[in-house]
Amino acid sequence: MDPIPFAKPSLDSGDVARVVEVLESGWLTQGPVTRQFEAAFAEYVGAAEAIAVSSCTAALHLALEALGVGPGDKVVTVPYTFTATAEVIRYLGAEIVFSEVQPETLLMDPEALERTLARVGRDRVKAIVPVHLAGLGCDLERLRNVAAGIPFVEDAAHALPVDLLVGGERRRVGSIGEISCFSFYATKTITTGEGGMVTTDDPALAERMRVMRLHGINADAWRRYREKGSWGYDVVAPGFKYNLSDIQSALGLGQLAKADRFAVERQQLAQRYLAELSELQWLELPPGAQSWSSHCWHLFICRVRPGVGIDRQQVIDGLNEARIGTSVHYKPLHLHSYYASTYNLQPDDYPVSLDHYERSFSLPLFMGMSETQQQRVIQVLKTLQVP
Repeated sequence: MDPIPFAKPSLDSGDVARVVEVLESGWLTQGPVTRQFEAAFAEYVGAAEAIAVSSCTAALHLALEALGVGPGDKVVTVPYTFTATAEVIRYLGAEIVFSEVQPETLLMDPEALERTLARVGRDRVKAIVPVHLAGLGCDLERLRNVAAGIPFVEDAAHALPVDLLVGGERRRVGSIGEISCFSFYATKTITTGEGGMVTTDDPALAERMRVMRLHGINADAWRRYREKGSWGYDVVAPGFKYNLSDIQSALGLGQLAKADRFAVERQQLAQRYLAELSELQWLELPPGAQSWSSHCWHLFICRVRPGVGIDRQQVIDGLNEARIGTSVHYKPLHLHSYYASTYNLQPDDYPVSLDHYERSFSLPLFMGMSETQQQRVIQVLKTLQVP
């Protein structure tokens, strides 16, 4: 049997042609195509400003730096996420404060956030980083009511496109909080290979992030080297090297034009999983769309029910034997040695995250996945020997 990958990008001849056009243009780094991509992305999510960067990690770093996060500050996020969400807080010398997730959705729990802020002192918290997980958006309205003015930097690496109910109206993630950070990594709904985008409606924050993404220089290369451009520039701060190239942006433009279609395809795949696997008594299926959020199904995270006589590793082994790719999302950060030792954390400090990690695994879900491939995944799960 041919292997079924866990994830796979969806590229076509148009994507290739756009990249070739940039390669033949003679201008490869950040320039006019990147500006087009930024404008198109801002329009797509409904944000005033979009800044293309080299990764979502870069976006998160720039966002927190623009908000003035630094040594002595505290930043709240969840333990149930990839390390990039938290590591950028340490880049700036600030302290990470973890707050527990909801058992149903694995999203930041508003009630837990309220307890966390009371415990550490909300006046000491410089920012909050909620994580939209697996394609489902956080209940930002409830979280923001709890936070009462503390700025939000949304980790939206999994949330394109996702619409949230805020203030009685539907708004797309990327147009709601102070700053939102997106990923275009190879496994995401749209990809530039590596890359990301940060959006905001605040022009001052946008300008700071633009300057800091390229060494703290106040004029990018396109402005300096195009015809009639000025060679002069000033370094206004010790910035970073986080810009996105026109090669990647050309791919991003084509991918963005297909984002709605990609989302529909992923939703159809998820609905087939949900319908076909609902009979398995040992399996907990992921939640679908909620009253506050649509779902773009970046990941399909399942969990083995406790006490059923089969564990997560047995399921993964069965899928591997059938040459079916799988993964685990995520090992909570408080279980990793760096975070555990730095903050003196124990596994049961965040029991919801611990419990779900020990039982969770993710099934393959990607654009272009055939019904035959998906049925093979389903049949393997149905034929696993469960006592």
